[in-house]
Amino acid sequence: YWWTAVVYKSLALPCVPLFVMLSGALLLKRTKLNEPIRVFLKKRLNRLGLAVIFWGAIYLTWSFFITQAPVTLVNIGEGILYSLFSGAYYHFWFVYLIVGIYLVTPILRVIVAGRRKVVRYLIVLWFIGVAIIPLVEMVTGHTLNPITFVLSGWLGYFVLGSYLKRVKLRSAILYGLLIISFVWTVFGNWLMNYPLECMQCNNYFFDYLSANIIVVSFALFLILLKFHRDWPGKKHTTLSRIVEAISANTLPIFLLHVIILESFERSFFAFTLSFETLHPIIEI
Repeated sequence: YWWTAVVYKSLALPCVPLFVMLSGALLLKRTKLNEPIRVFLKKRLNRLGLAVIFWGAIYLTWSFFITQAPVTLVNIGEGILYSLFSGAYYHFWFVYLIVGIYLVTPILRVIVAGRRKVVRYLIVLWFIGVAIIPLVEMVTGHTLNPITFVLSGWLGYFVLGSYLKRVKLRSAILYGLLIISFVWTVFGNWLMNYPLECMQCNNYFFDYLSANIIVVSFALFLILLKFHRDWPGKKHTTLSRIVEAISANTLPIFLLHVIILESFERSFFAFTLSFETLHPIIEI
């Protein structure tokens, strides 16, 4: 089960970085540089704010249903406060990530519209701070004061998505990086968990900001960008409509999926789907 879970998770980890990079590619366009901050934030609030309120109410109700907690004014009030400050459910961290990205977008548009050398320097500085320094610390045991690198978090992925739109690499190089990074992720987790038994660092290679995940996301983004340019589905109207419908509803699909998972686990669909009932390769 451990090997199956590690392989699946290693395949799935680039998904969130890819979304952030795609957001950067779409929102940090030079053509949007003159868009007023107020107009930009109002657009984002209209799209995201209502969704968060609606799905927050859904998951507040769902949590009462799952936990069988008494529905009282005190419990409802505490649930609303918790939903606002921490998120209505565990996967709502993603919503707060989107909000943070939107807030810095007007600033980053100015930076990205400048010289590409400056943008490249920002990306390199971010990569060293979030990926290289933690790796060196894990290997050597010596800690560098984190104040040195002020560019951290998901900001680098966001800028990287915009930067990579004009980057072209041979497919052989990209697929090579993809395979190497995938093997690196799986092997790194095995190494930390079993031979080394490093409990404080056994999740390093599963971190979205680790070097291996950044490299695999970089390669996969360029592969998908190349695939998008030459995608034969553009000629098929029905297929294009299906893809567009899914694309337009990625946020509600993401916010809904936890209810589907927990419904399977709790046999709400007349059968149970869990690692205890099926082989993990099929179940996951």
